[in-house]
Amino acid sequence: MSWSVAAFGVWPYVALAVFVVGHVWRWRSDQMGWTTRSSQISEKRLLAWGSPLFHVGMLAVLLGHAAGLLVPASVTTALGISEHAYHLLAVTAGTISGTVLATGVVLLLLRRFVLKARLRLVTRRADVVMYVVSAVVIFCGMWATLQHNVLGAGYDYRETIAVWFRSIFAANPSVDLMVGVPFLYQVHVVAAFALIAVWPFSRLVHVWSVPVGYLTRPLIVYRAGRQTSELVRPSAVSGSGGSDYPVRRAR
Repeated sequence: MSWSVAAFGVWPYVALAVFVVGHVWRWRSDQMGWTTRSSQISEKRLLAWGSPLFHVGMLAVLLGHAAGLLVPASVTTALGISEHAYHLLAVTAGTISGTVLATGVVLLLLRRFVLKARLRLVTRRADVVMYVVSAVVIFCGMWATLQHNVLGAGYDYRETIAVWFRSIFAANPSVDLMVGVPFLYQVHVVAAFALIAVWPFSRLVHVWSVPVGYLTRPLIVYRAGRQTSELVRPSAVSGSGGSDYPVRRAR
C-alpha cells in the first residue's frame, strides 16, 4: 500500500469510523463528562476574549470549508460568479476567519498551558492531543493560503481536494487527485481527519450539547405570589397574655 492510498484512501474512513464509534462509546460510558469542563472560575479575562474568538472563527471556517468543498465549481459558474470573484471572496473570507480562529486558539493555549499552571493539572490527555492537532490544522491551512493564494499565483483546490473530498462519501476516493496537491494542503487534510478522530474523546463533544431548544421553547411567565403570612399577637396564638409585639403565623 502506497502512502497516498493510506493517507487519502484509508485514513479518512478510519477517522470517520472512530468518530462515530467514539461518540457512541463516550455517551454510554461518560455521560457526566459530556461537557467542556468549564475553567472560568480559575481565569476569566483571557477566556472572555479567547472563547468567543475561537467559536466565531471556527463557525466561519467550517461554513467556508463546506461551501468550498461541497459546492462544485460548475454551480458557482451557473450562478454567475466568476472564478476571479470566487477566488477573491474565498481568500478574503478565509484569511479573516482563519485569523480570528488562530487568535482565539493562541489565547486559549496561553491561558491553559503558560499563564495558569492549575489549568494544566485539570487538562486531559485527549484534550492536549486535540489542542496540538488543532494547531497543526490551523497553522497549515493559514500557511498554505498565504503561500499559494495570497503571495503566490493561486491554487485551485476545487479541482483536486474538493473533488477528492466528495468522492470519499461516494465510497470511491479519487486518491490520484491528491498526489500532486501542495504538501501543506496534504498535511492540512490529514491533520483535519486526525482532529475528527480525536473529537469524541475531547471536550469538543460539547458541540452536540448546544441548547438549540432555547430558540423554540415557550417563554417562562413569572407571576407575583400571594401574601403567605399575617400579623397576629402572641395572645391570639397561645390563648394567654403575652407581649404586645406582633408575630407572624403562616396560613
